[in-house]
Formats: sequence, structure tokens, C-alpha cells
Amino acid sequence: MTHSQQSDETTATITESGDATTAAAPVNQTEGTPEAAPVAAPSPAAFAARPKAPSAPTAVAAAAPAPPVAAPVNLEEAAKFGRAEEDGHVFLLLDGEEFPVGQYPGASKDEALAYFARKFEDITAQITLLEQRVEAKAATTDMNKTVTHLREQLAERNTVGDVNAALARLAVLEEAIKELHAQERAAHDAARGIELAAREAIVTEAETIAGEDPTTILWKVSSARMNELFEAWKQAQKTGMRLGRATEEGLWKRFRSARTIFDRHRRAYFSQLDNNNATAKNAKEALITAAEELATSTEWGYAAGEYRRLMDQWKASPRASRKDDDALWNRFRAAQDKFFAARQQANDALDEEFGANLVVKEALITEAQALLPIKDLASTKKALQSIRDRWEEAGKVPRADMQRVEAGLRKVEEAVRAADEDNWRRSDPEAKARTSSALSQLEATIAGLREDLAAAEKAGDARKVAKATDALAARELWLEQIRKAAEDFS
Repeated sequence: MTHSQQSDETTATITESGDATTAAAPVNQTEGTPEAAPVAAPSPAAFAARPKAPSAPTAVAAAAPAPPVAAPVNLEEAAKFGRAEEDGHVFLLLDGEEFPVGQYPGASKDEALAYFARKFEDITAQITLLEQRVEAKAATTDMNKTVTHLREQLAERNTVGDVNAALARLAVLEEAIKELHAQERAAHDAARGIELAAREAIVTEAETIAGEDPTTILWKVSSARMNELFEAWKQAQKTGMRLGRATEEGLWKRFRSARTIFDRHRRAYFSQLDNNNATAKNAKEALITAAEELATSTEWGYAAGEYRRLMDQWKASPRASRKDDDALWNRFRAAQDKFFAARQQANDALDEEFGANLVVKEALITEAQALLPIKDLASTKKALQSIRDRWEEAGKVPRADMQRVEAGLRKVEEAVRAADEDNWRRSDPEAKARTSSALSQLEATIAGLREDLAAAEKAGDARKVAKATDALAARELWLEQIRKAAEDFS
């Protein structure tokens, strides 16, 4: 390139530190065309060194901050991997070969070399940032694209630096990114497994509830739980990890089917319950009608029996809804209460009327009790019959005293009856004859046993002696009891 050609190049600011120095635009050797030379953006290293803005303005106005200054290039290190000629051409030394990377006319050799070395440092700064992201286990999204982009930049051969070292770092980064991606995948799969198990648990519980026996299920509790499961499902859909369309649709179909079955069972149950309630209500309405018709009856015994029958039918009838059943029972009980209150009022009036009769019967009880103990059975029976006649003439007593006074007279009557039966037993001719016959037979038997005992003793037969002795003792005991019975008949 001639000097005139160099002078024709468009001049522009090229220093990446933001200096106001101007020079001719460097030429990219690989393309053979001048590089555009706008105001260069700060390098990553220079950007990191930029001073932080003050947290609050100071009272005295300060001058605008100076643009960040790029870190100086290590020319000694750059010279290991490239060289510059007097005309500004710069070459990359790589694997024993030289590759032209571009031209920086109108500048010194050091400035030209520094320019292309700084471009390499920009690439290595991006590699460093990527290494830091990997070390911090940041998301691997677009990391591989970054590696590919940086490798493509190095392949363009328009920088000066240790390209092989940079490529080696990129190769290490690729492996590290693969491992980090595998870790991310494993963590993602684990989280997905947890989310899937949570969704599966929601669906399984819903299916369990839907599969319960409609006749035993607690509908209020189960309905509330089904609603909670639906809210949990919506929250999982909103905030939980995505499980994939096929998986989520499959789970949703199961969950929706469980809710549909549950709702169908609930509607059928309550429809049947309404029918049962109506049937029970009609049956109990009929019992109430019968009870209300009896409420004004004065046939106390008959009506009381009918109320007992109606109560048995009420207990055997199915229950209506709690609200209806309570109201029906109150009506049924009101009819009963009306009848029994009227009966009690009538009984109270009778009790008052029968009070005088009670005084008479208590006196008769005292008179009857004076007949005991019985000394003369015939006179006692005659006196008791007189008391009975007057007892019937006295009439009824109050209901509360009826059992007591009846028991008082019955005690005397039972004593007289027992004495009469004992007297008859003693005077029964047939009983006397049977006792006399048994006595004669037993005495003859005892006489025979005594003869047997004497013969056994004479023969010295101990076994027969013992046998005859036992038999004789038993018969003599019977004889004593029969003689005592015979004395009772005398």
C-alpha cells in the first residue's frame, strides 16, 4: 500500500480506552478492506475497572467522569504470539506459521500490535466471564452458543494472542458446560419427579374419594376435600413445573373423571335421599294424623294402647331429613302429650274421689293383719271373708296407692291359704295310706338287711358286712323320715 493510499484512508478514533486521539483506520488483512473505526466500546476488562457512580449527588458540582481507561496491553506477552511491521501490518504467530491479521497504518509498531492484542484480550475476557458463570453454576442457557461464537472469533485470525490456550480453555469449558448441563438435567428430572408425584397424589386421592361407597361416604367432608384438591391442582398448574403436555393431559383426564364420578354419585345420593325423605315424611304424617285423632279420646285404656302401637310404628319408620324429622316428632309428641295430660287430669280427679276409699281399705288391712298368726283356721277363714266383702264394697283407691294396699291384704290371704293347704295335706286319707304302706315295706326291708348282716358277720365275709351295713344305714334313715311324716298325719 502506497503512502497516498494510506492518506486516503478515513481517519477515526480507535483507542478503546476512550482517548481523543485519532489515527487512520486499521485494515483487516483477512478481508482486504478497511475496518470501520467508530468510537470503540470499552473492553470487558476496562468496563470492569469503570468507577461506580456516586450513591447521591454532592453539594459541589463535580466534573463529568472521565471515560474508562483500558488496561495496558502486555506487549512483551503479545510479542510471543505476533509481530508488527513498520507499515502497520500485523501478523499472528500460530503453530510455527504466520497469519496476517490486519494493518494499523499511521501508528507505531507497538501501537499496531497493541491494538490487535487488545482485541484478543477482549475475547479472553469473555472466556473468563464464561468460566466464572460455569463455576457459579449459572444456567447453561446459551453457554454453548457463546463457546461457538468465541471459537469462531478465534478462527477469524484477526487478533494477536495465545490462540491455542484460548481454544484449550474453550474445550475445558465445553466439558464443564456438559457436566453442568447434566447436573441441571438431573436436578430438573428430580424436581419433575417430585412435581409428578405431587400431581399423582392429588389425582389418586380424588379417585379414592370418587370410589367410596355413596351410602357410607361423609358427603360434607368429602366435598370439601375434593374442592381442596381442585384448588391444589389449579395452584400446581399455575406455579408448578411443567410436566409435558401428554403427561399433564393424562393426569387431568383422570382428575376430571374422578370429579365427574364424585359429582354424579353425590347428585344420585341426594336425589334418592330426597325421595326417601318424602316417603318417610308421608308415613309419619299419617301417624301424626292418627295420633291427633286420639288426642281427645276419653277411652283411656284403648287410646293408651293405640299410642303404644303408633309409637312402635314411628320407631320402625325410616328417618326423614333432620329438620323435617324433628318438626314431625314435635307434632306427634304434642298429640301424645295432649292425650296423656287429659288422662292424668282425669286420674287426679278420681284419686281425689277415691281418697276416702283408701282410708277404709287401710283399716281393713290392719284388721286382716290382726288375724295372724293363725290359731283357729276355721274362724280365721270366716273373718277374712268378711274383710273381703267389705273390701269390695269400699271401692277403688287412688292409683298411686293401689299396689300397696292390694299387697297388704294379699299377704294375709296367702298366709291363710297356706295354712288351709297344710291342713288338707295332713288330713288326706290317700296320703296317710301311702305313708303307712311305705313304712311297712321299709320295715320289712330293714329286717331282711339285719339278717343279711348277721349272716355275713358269722361267715366272716368283710365285703358283705360292709355292703349290708351301708344298705342298712340308708334304709334306717329313710324309715326315720317316713315315721316323721306319718306323725304329721296323726
